[in-house]
Amino acid sequence: MLDINLPQALSELTAAFQSYEHALLGNDIEALNDLFWDSPKTVRYGVRELHYGHDAIAQFRRDRGSIDQRRTLRNTVITTLGRDFGTTNTEYLPAGGERVGRQSQTWVRTACGWKIVSAHVSFLSD
Repeated sequence: MLDINLPQALSELTAAFQSYEHALLGNDIEALNDLFWDSPKTVRYGVRELHYGHDAIAQFRRDRGSIDQRRTLRNTVITTLGRDFGTTNTEYLPAGGERVGRQSQTWVRTACGWKIVSAHVSFLSD
């Protein structure tokens, strides 16, 4: 039987998700890169890009530089499965915009803490 949303795991993953959001809004590129699993198997599908491997994800962030990431989150769902695996899903509204964005992340606990192993960002069609 798989334990869903054990309180300690859920609290830890929620804190990791909030760390990601804080780093994103603050354009803390190194903190964002540190939150992704340092592996060639890490995947990030962005709004207009596909990244395979931690190095490609990190390079994308460095090349893009700082941008306005302000947004309002809604319908955030954080789920842990056991003690070491979880998902985060949220909708967001970019500041000054009306498009609905979606973000999903798959997280795993590593020796270095919770890390994103897979991420997807997209917008609903107009």
